[in-house]
Amino acid sequence: MVAVIDYNMGNICSLGNALGRLGAEWVLTSDHTQISRANHVILPGVGNASEAMVNLKRLGLPEVIWKIRRPVLGICVGMQVMCRHSEEGNAECMGIFDAKVKRFSEMQGIKVPHMGWSRISNLESNLFKGVEKNPYVYFVHSYYAPLCPDTIATSHHPEMFSAALKYENFYGVQFHPEKSGEVGERIIANFLSL
Repeated sequence: MVAVIDYNMGNICSLGNALGRLGAEWVLTSDHTQISRANHVILPGVGNASEAMVNLKRLGLPEVIWKIRRPVLGICVGMQVMCRHSEEGNAECMGIFDAKVKRFSEMQGIKVPHMGWSRISNLESNLFKGVEKNPYVYFVHSYYAPLCPDTIATSHHPEMFSAALKYENFYGVQFHPEKSGEVGERIIANFLSL
């Protein structure tokens, strides 16, 4: 069973469709017991990191997430709140990944948010097993995690940033695998096989 954490910040419809296509049984939940007992846990995310942390704390979920020893995947804001801090709302986050999330610089010719299809490179995890070299995936974000010891994939806009992170059983992707076609579906399937 896959527990998709319900904290009012997720793109649940697209994620649910992707899980369904892979034949995965899943439940949308904020129940501590269901989350703790799940084989895999996904922390989806769309929106504001500060608001996300308020919601997670109100539900008592940071402590639950920290104790999970099965594979956990944070998506977009779900990954960002697994970092130490976010400039978005000056939010203290969960501190799973050793990174401080920053806002993209508004330079001439560079649009913020970073939105659309971009390549990811330097793929260094079983999360990317069988994925073509330098594939395109779909991003929508104004904030990013810089390169750090937990980086397992990179992208750029225009500076290099962490497209994916890993620490022990915790994984995070800045892009949306549920909106990234066959490549994204392969990444989700790889996560479910961990």
